[in-house]
Amino acid sequence: MHTGQPLGSGRTADVYAIDESWVLRRYRDGTDATPELAVMAYLAASGFPVPRIGPPAGPSMPVSDLVLQRLTGPTMAEALFAGTLSGPEGAETLALLLRELHTIPPRLSHDPDDRIIHLDLHPENVMLTPHGPMVIDWSNASEGPPELDRAMSCLILAQVSLDPSFPAGAALRGLLGELLDRLAEDGGVPADALARARTLRAADPNLTAQELAVLDEAAELIAAAAG
Repeated sequence: MHTGQPLGSGRTADVYAIDESWVLRRYRDGTDATPELAVMAYLAASGFPVPRIGPPAGPSMPVSDLVLQRLTGPTMAEALFAGTLSGPEGAETLALLLRELHTIPPRLSHDPDDRIIHLDLHPENVMLTPHGPMVIDWSNASEGPPELDRAMSCLILAQVSLDPSFPAGAALRGLLGELLDRLAEDGGVPADALARARTLRAADPNLTAQELAVLDEAAELIAAAAG
């Protein structure tokens, strides 16, 4: 379909304006967005803060396209770097979002301990809208134990904080410590969950060489802080 003004690009997808209310999210490699659409629809029906799903743009709309609500406001990462959101406030918001998400039972799994898990919930995937925080980018979403989701969020933060080219690494490690303190109330980040998150992260083909290089150190940082 015809796309409008480019609004942003991630590792695997680009976002374009359709109009003032809707955007188009398109996977560059043609990935089928149908599973992501199903998860988002389920979460919206459960009351979790995700962008509204728009009507298909046409009968020939590629499976790699998603029409989603156009959100206004900064990402949590932008607000943290601008100083309009403090580290403790950011950690509290992330912890609350993870906690709320993990109250939602799975769509498909019959394991009573499984929940919907995002597996990429970090400050760049939280939009701070006038109506409250919204969680975006559900491409990695799955069903499984909540502790795996908590471990993955922390591992991603730790990896970024260890990137020597990242100017706010120390501040991000502070945010990580604040988040781990709050996640302790929900069971924290057990060693087995951290090990599984590390394995999943290492297998991610979209990781950069730098992210892979600091993966073990990031896991050790979390284990030391959580211990």
